[in-house]
Amino acid sequence: MMRTRSFALAITAMLLVFLAASVSMAAADEQSGTWKMNSAKSKYSPGPPPKDLTVKVEADENHIKLNADGTNDDGTPLHVEYDAKFDGKDYPATGLPNADSVSAKRLKGGGIETQQKKGGEVLITITTVVSKDGKMRTSTWKGKDSQGRNINNVVVFDKQ
Repeated sequence: MMRTRSFALAITAMLLVFLAASVSMAAADEQSGTWKMNSAKSKYSPGPPPKDLTVKVEADENHIKLNADGTNDDGTPLHVEYDAKFDGKDYPATGLPNADSVSAKRLKGGGIETQQKKGGEVLITITTVVSKDGKMRTSTWKGKDSQGRNINNVVVFDKQ
């Protein structure tokens, strides 16, 4: 009787740990996936927006890896890449028009804040959230472009 009870408690404890880990992983991975820009729902100021943009994200509770490919408005290829921990420290980034690094941190509710930097100075702050149904990813950009103009973009992506 004592053995059966101990065994049942051990199994219950293991199931609770597994459930907690599964819930934690699901929440941390909401940003992960392949996302395609929805031009009709996106707003670029000052613009112009890229012709097309697909972002591949791998995220967990500790870091984010992003690869973005597309075509600029003038027809030239666009490729951005970085891998950063959610610790607010600077990590190298390639393909950004006026930045050489990014820092990232998790926000309450699962959102992510990424800062694009040049020589350690913050130029653009991007706040990204995923819809409750997991089908849409919205990135709000605030900052300055390479010409010193204010950036106020809302870029909407659909999950692929």
